[in-house]
Amino acid sequence: MTNRRSKHPHKKKSEEFQLIAKERIKKLFEQGVEMFNTDSRFSDRYIELARKIAMKYKVKLTSAQKRMFCKHCYSFLMPGKNCIVRLTGKTITYSCKKCKKFTRIGYKSK
Repeated sequence: MTNRRSKHPHKKKSEEFQLIAKERIKKLFEQGVEMFNTDSRFSDRYIELARKIAMKYKVKLTSAQKRMFCKHCYSFLMPGKNCIVRLTGKTITYSCKKCKKFTRIGYKSK
């Protein structure tokens, strides 16, 4: 007999674990906001941990959470402190001062 691998080795995690993961991610983002003024390295670490939890338990981050960190260097973004937010036409542009890159997010004006 040969050892056969399962058809879906990366199956979805249970909803209980996903709920706990979402709560933990939310708490980490809140702590990132609180700790930014004292030491931004803690905020960067909290973002890193939140992303790892989201990937492990296959939890999607909310749009507000996605805008709180740089997609290139994964540092915590605080508008006016270490990033610049601009509204240009139909996009919101986040410019990270740490890695000098930017992220564009489309939006509809009402």
